Amino acid sequence: MIDLLVIVLVLAVVVLVVSAPLRSRRSEEAEESAERAELEAARDAKYREIRDAELDYRVGKLSEGDWRVLDRGLRAEAVEILRRLDELDPPTSGVDERS
Repeated sequence: MIDLLVIVLVLAVVVLVVSAPLRSRRSEEAEESAERAELEAARDAKYREIRDAELDYRVGKLSEGDWRVLDRGLRAEAVEILRRLDELDPPTSGVDERS
């Protein structure tokens, strides 16, 4: 009975050691996917802010000077978000890129 318990225990340890790289890779992929989703949401929100600011300028809620300052800042923030998105690996599309 002790022999069977030792065999099961050794087998469990081997399975854990062998599968450790696979488990950590999935964890890293999930973190990157979450970061990508967060950055894409931030990008879309920033684009809406830029459109809203332009609309406010066109309907007269903002002076041209105020709009230009606001627009310049919003676009700089959008560029930073896009730069951070570019730093992530491109999302996999399921297409084999070896051809």
